[in-house]
Formats: sequence, structure tokens, C-alpha cells
Amino acid sequence: MDFNIPDDAKSIRDKVSDFMTREVVPLISKLERDSSVMVDIFKKMGKLGLLGITIPEEFGGSGMDFLTLGIVLEEVSYFSGSLALSYGAHSNLVMDNIFRNGSAEQREEFIPPMVKGERIGSLCLTEPGGGSDAIGSMKTSYVSAGDAYVLNGTKTFITNAPLAGTFLIYARNGNNYSAFVAKKEDGIETPRQFEKLGVRGSPTGDVVMKDVSIPLDRVLGREGEGKKIIYGGLNAERAIFAFMPLGLARRALDESIRYSQVREQFGNHLSEFELIQEKIAYMFTKIEAARLLAYKAAKMAGENVKDPSYAAASIMNASEMATQVTKDALQIFGGYGYSTDFPVERLFRDSIIAEIGAGTTEIRKIVIARYILGKFH
Repeated sequence: MDFNIPDDAKSIRDKVSDFMTREVVPLISKLERDSSVMVDIFKKMGKLGLLGITIPEEFGGSGMDFLTLGIVLEEVSYFSGSLALSYGAHSNLVMDNIFRNGSAEQREEFIPPMVKGERIGSLCLTEPGGGSDAIGSMKTSYVSAGDAYVLNGTKTFITNAPLAGTFLIYARNGNNYSAFVAKKEDGIETPRQFEKLGVRGSPTGDVVMKDVSIPLDRVLGREGEGKKIIYGGLNAERAIFAFMPLGLARRALDESIRYSQVREQFGNHLSEFELIQEKIAYMFTKIEAARLLAYKAAKMAGENVKDPSYAAASIMNASEMATQVTKDALQIFGGYGYSTDFPVERLFRDSIIAEIGAGTTEIRKIVIARYILGKFH
């Protein structure tokens, strides 16, 4: 097996690292307080060609694979979990989804503005009271009304909603589920933004539709293919978002190494104590093991392998790993780690979302177990 990252992926990763260092790091504190800063960051990322990693060059993208997108997401996460969450939702959940399932006309209309960062994308699936049963509990409805569909309902915990211009909305008509590409101008309301424990700079809010009229040509795929589109994107979503906790954990390890080599206790640097060395050894090992599984899952998703167990396992493993690694980093820093003087408290808070979003850890276990057990029937 070749464990080396392709040169073109390395080049993009280095470009991301340079961009994050120059443009985002100075804004981290401001972004945590005011998510509207995200709008200008997206436009700058668009100008550098960082938003359309999996989109073909003819639409302004880079024409790369899911693994490259994962590598980029890890690098963004290393500096900002908030930007990583919004970036992943925009680039994968919305833009890549529209490109893979959309018509030629939909691609021409919606993809270029998103690649340029002129319009931010938001995926609208979860509803109040829905939770993990997002499909079965869906109440957002649509009906045919002449030359349009009319949507009514509320979505909640929607990433990017307060800043989005393009919405990918799932709704149902009886037992038929469909996906619609909507614009803010269609009458989409985003009345509330949540205050959150972590990823505070990534805006999360409600999306409300009151008799919103969507033209017939804005159905993604065909009417009634909503479930197919949801399930068709789950493997890629889980595989790619496994890279977000990877980036957070890698940053926590780097911060811990640096701090342990300068902080002294009892006349010695922390790095000289065996219990600290043990933590760092475990942190490194868990991160590298999680990365290998994430790489494999991303390659499988890119090759459209119909095996959900690896994607679910990769994000389950990476998210649990990041929670533990960032907690260990906080412990190494002690009281300083609990303060906002150092980034480890933010890394710890940001890592927790990875066990909740893109299907909870508990749901991932069910997906893995059912598929594995099913192979032995």
C-alpha cells in the first residue's frame, strides 16, 4: 500500500495551511464571537480555488477526489474547527451533492457561485424532535401547485443557515421524499441562531418555510428520489467528516508537545515525566491509526464502494479519538488548558460535535454492526 499523499494533494494542503495562517488565525477570536466573519473568509477561499475540491475544472473546481477533500478538511480543522464544519457542509453536503445529482442546468446555475464563495450552502434535513430518525420523523411537506412546488415546515440545527444563500432541502409528500435546491430569495426564513458549546464560529440555526414556492426544475434528481440522495451521500459525508476530528486532535498533540517541552515542574520539563510521555505516545498512536482508517474510507467512498461500515467506522473512531486526545491535551496543560489563554480548551469543545453530527456515535455502531453481521447470513 502507498501511504504517501499525492503531490497535487500536498500542494493544496500547503496552500490551505498558508491561507489559514495568514487569513484565519488572526480572526479566530473574532470568529468565535461573530460568525458573520465567515462570509469574507469563504470569498477569499473561493478566489484561491479551495472550495470546489471535488468539482470539475470546467465549473471552476479542482477536479480532485474525496481523499484530497478530506486532507484539506483536516488542515482547516487544525486551525479552526468552526471553519472546518462550515466548509465541509458547504463543499461536501451541499455543493458536491448538487453536482452529483443535479441536472446540467442546476449545475450551471448553482455550482459556480458556490465554488467562488459568493453563495454559502446549507443542507436542511434535521427537524425539531427528529434527531437520529431524520427521515421517518420528517414533517416538512411539499405539494405540487401548477408550475411550482410549495414547501412548508421547519428544519433545525442547520449548519450555515444564518449565512446561506443556497439551501438543499428535503421534504415529503406522503411516502414520497424529494430534495429541492432553494435560494434565500425564495422566501426562506432563518429566524434563530443557536449559541453552542463548541464550533461557535460556525453558524447553526433554524430554517423555516411558509408556503415557499420552488420552481419545478429545482427538484434535485427526480421527484421521489429524496431517500436515494440522502443515503447516497452518507458514506462520503461520514468518510470526509472523519478528517475534522483528525485535524483537531493533531493540533492538540502539537500544542501538548510544545508546552511539555517548555513548562517546568519540580525542576524538570513536563516532557521528562513518564506519565506525560505515556499520554503523548498514546495520542500520537491513536491519531495515526485513525488517519489510516479515514484514508481507506475516503478512497472507498470515492470509488463508490457500497460498504457503509468503513465510513461509519472511520468517523466513529476519529471522533472518539479526538474527544480523548483533546481531553488529554487539556490535562497536560492543567489549569492553563482550562483557560482561554491557550487553544486546547477550544479544541476540546470543538471536538465533541464530531460524536453528534453526521449521525451520532450510537447510530454509527448500529450501521457497522448490521452490515458486518449481515455478511454472515
